[in-house]
Amino acid sequence: MSAAEAPAPERTGEPAASEPVAPPDLSAVAAEPEERPQEARAARRELYDHAPEFMFKASASFGGSLVGGSQHGVSGGRVDGDVFMGGKTESHHYYGSAGPAHASGEIPAEEVEGLAAVFEESGPFATALDRLRGERIVVLTGAHSTGRRAAALMLLHRLGITTVRALDAETPPAALRDQLGDAPGHVLCDLALSRGKPLKYNHLLAVQDELRKRNGHMVITLESTAALTGITPVPWEPPSAAAVLRAHLRHHVGEGSAVERLLGLSPVRDFLAHAHQLWEVRGFAEEVAAYDRGSGSLEELAAFSRASVEEQVRQWFGNEQLSLRDKSFLISLAVFDQAPYPLAAELADQLYVLLQETEDPARTPEIPVFGPAIADRLRLARACGYEEYESTEWGQVPQFVARFQDDRIARTLLEEVWTGHPSARPALIRWIQRLARDGRPVVRTRAAATAAMLTAADLPSAMALLIDGWATARGYAPRLIAANTLTLSHLLGAPAVPRILSQWCLDDHPARRWTAVRAYALLVPLRPEQTGQALETIAARIRLGGSDERERNHFIQSTALLLSAGDRRATLTELGGFLEDAPPVRALVLSAFLTACEAQEDGLLAWFAEDEDRTPSGIGALAGPWRAALADPEHTKAALNALRSWVYEADRHPSAEEALTALLPALAVTAQDAARLSHLLRTLPGEHGGPPPEAAARLLSALPSR
Repeated sequence: MSAAEAPAPERTGEPAASEPVAPPDLSAVAAEPEERPQEARAARRELYDHAPEFMFKASASFGGSLVGGSQHGVSGGRVDGDVFMGGKTESHHYYGSAGPAHASGEIPAEEVEGLAAVFEESGPFATALDRLRGERIVVLTGAHSTGRRAAALMLLHRLGITTVRALDAETPPAALRDQLGDAPGHVLCDLALSRGKPLKYNHLLAVQDELRKRNGHMVITLESTAALTGITPVPWEPPSAAAVLRAHLRHHVGEGSAVERLLGLSPVRDFLAHAHQLWEVRGFAEEVAAYDRGSGSLEELAAFSRASVEEQVRQWFGNEQLSLRDKSFLISLAVFDQAPYPLAAELADQLYVLLQETEDPARTPEIPVFGPAIADRLRLARACGYEEYESTEWGQVPQFVARFQDDRIARTLLEEVWTGHPSARPALIRWIQRLARDGRPVVRTRAAATAAMLTAADLPSAMALLIDGWATARGYAPRLIAANTLTLSHLLGAPAVPRILSQWCLDDHPARRWTAVRAYALLVPLRPEQTGQALETIAARIRLGGSDERERNHFIQSTALLLSAGDRRATLTELGGFLEDAPPVRALVLSAFLTACEAQEDGLLAWFAEDEDRTPSGIGALAGPWRAALADPEHTKAALNALRSWVYEADRHPSAEEALTALLPALAVTAQDAARLSHLLRTLPGEHGGPPPEAAARLLSALPSR
């Protein structure tokens, strides 16, 4: 691990959790200046490998009341109860929570009939129905918000039972038999159980005997992890969101082509492309029906899906029954979405400690050694786990990865915590700072990605509390975190990032200058439209003078990185425009160009070998800097060395030889040019003491006769 990759020591003197948030002194993030920064290409590779995938997609920026800064769509972001989108649409709660889940008493018949009109079966339904018919009682287990209560009511309905009584969820298991009434059907949803109060087989036997006497039937629904002894439940899996939506639309608009037409709408297809719970599908179906009646718009349909994500996030953090440790895990999973689960779990507990200190500074924070099972945690977070191979310095290794089922949750969740719960900021800031000092590349990169999402939500606060402190640190590692953060912030649509970079390039503080130039090197290959501004800003800094050799080398490496991806021909053309600039700028351009020529990873030769534009104008953008470097006395030697490396590559790869054959005539414009190139090809020794490359003799024929 290089010095730039090594974690810096923990900074002491952090503010107490109860103190107001103030710009932290992050200049001490690295206690000692690091000897060398991480090499530019290695830093870029680390960023691209470990940042969340959605940040590199054009669809990363999306609107909504919590995202993108525009408030629109569902009033207040809520999608349960009555929903106002244009006209008023009444929600009848047909799936999911149909009224108070724990109320005792008879369930209205019209509610059951309404549910029957839209209910869609799934695979386990038939199994549960057979067991209920034969044994009179069935236990249905499944995840929260998967329609267990609806399934329970429909199981009884399919047996022709029209009167159903709901029992209190707090009923002790031993007292179930005594709670049965004269109704032919009973449901008990989310029976309260624990390790000390499990539901036992003998409890069911007692209920079963009583049901036989009364000619009754009963369905009990439980979480998948409920405490059971000697009981084999029927695991409940909900039908697909598409099937549920289709059933609801048939109920609202009738059978026929109208349902298929509505399912084909772009906002509807987008809604089904994300993971939604059944209560969200129910609400969405009502909005689609409203649109079909002319009282809604496509924009409102598109907003509904986003609003449902925002509502889920608000419910998590507004739920006082959800523990602080669970909320810490949700935040950590948002940071490490699509990353190894052990990282999310491990670092969630670090955040949990900091949040405990915020809530009660006088109390010693505690972390339980053991806690919920992985499956329970992922179920709570609406996430899933799977095995995936991760690239490491030792090769590909398998990892158990966790990700939210809806890829919008992570960003929405972090922005809600940052903007909606300011009391959590001191702990969150200290936690992100610790992540940034971690020795693991994925952790450091996710710290930058998290800071980028917070920057997109609230740029002034993130700049003051995180980015500027990293950017002015003595060590290179925190500066790289700042550069990564600004790069990802711009991809997420954060305002003013190009202006910040151009100002910092000319800043009196050398650390800010370093940060801005590295950020340009990371950003421009992803946003080629920034090429001109990046080169002009770097050139303006060079014209001012005053840079030492280390900073000049940094400028060269970073400028060379601009040629590693994106529209390289356009970048070469932009670069060529600075060849007539002041001598220091010309020297920077030529050194950066030759660095890009010799690069093994994403080098210019590999790009040119694959490029299909071999016309004179197409070749000209590459030939111009080459000729300038070969003719410049200060760069001739380096240029000839770079060209030798291209010939060696041409000897190994026919495509490289073909590319160089097309390029050489454009480099031999004058007799002096041709003589220099001819001498190089005729006298080129073999690599590593071997025979001269055969390609050199063939390339001689590509030179024009002078």
